[in-house]
Amino acid sequence: MTMSEQICGFHAVEAALEQSPERVTSLWLQAGRKDARMQALQDQASSLGVRVERLPRDELDRRSRGVRHQGVLAEVNARPPADLAGLLDHLDALDHAPLLLVLDQVQDPHNLGALLRTAAAAGVDAVITPSDRSAGLTPVVRKTAAGAAERILFVRVGNLARALDRLRERGVWLHGLAGQADTALYAADLTGPIALVLGAEASGLRRLTRDRCDALWRLPMASGVESLNVSAAGAVALFEAVRQRQIAPGAATP
Repeated sequence: MTMSEQICGFHAVEAALEQSPERVTSLWLQAGRKDARMQALQDQASSLGVRVERLPRDELDRRSRGVRHQGVLAEVNARPPADLAGLLDHLDALDHAPLLLVLDQVQDPHNLGALLRTAAAAGVDAVITPSDRSAGLTPVVRKTAAGAAERILFVRVGNLARALDRLRERGVWLHGLAGQADTALYAADLTGPIALVLGAEASGLRRLTRDRCDALWRLPMASGVESLNVSAAGAVALFEAVRQRQIAPGAATP
């Protein structure tokens, strides 16, 4: 039986209609609200055969279960995350050195959503998380991701250590971020097939994850500053990789 889920907000719903309109079954818009963006969304959904209904604001509040919806709420057929086999198939189909983001038990949905948004902007090929003690693609995550959850491959694996082993077998270099590392990230070579590996909000990388990294790096920070939020650290690391890959010999001009 097909499961349904809800997505909230303009960016997330627009991305769903653009990327996978066949999954969108209903669109609910705030009654009495007239603006060009909402009308365009209604017209697009109607042209795709999606059922559109105008509902009072309090009804949208009830259906969104507290998620800020901007007057826009859609019901979609759930698409399960990819598994390890799906990730490996995805890597086989790439025509470039992969850039991956691995999140070891990131549990805050706002952090996951922000990381998905950054990953999409950085051209990441897949975001990989363990299925245990990690945030999934909830409405809050999708809303925070501002459409990126519909654009990027999201992978959940039962055993993260085994998944990292398989990536290493495929020639992917695993670069972990750890505040205790001796060397700053800017000394790393991030131009080849790599995965940036980030740990949980409070505890960082687990030992099994840390042990599988080919190298550990820290972000250089001013004295007295202990660490960055994981979504901020991920943004710094990902765009250092983007910078290096854009200036590498043979790289396409940005």
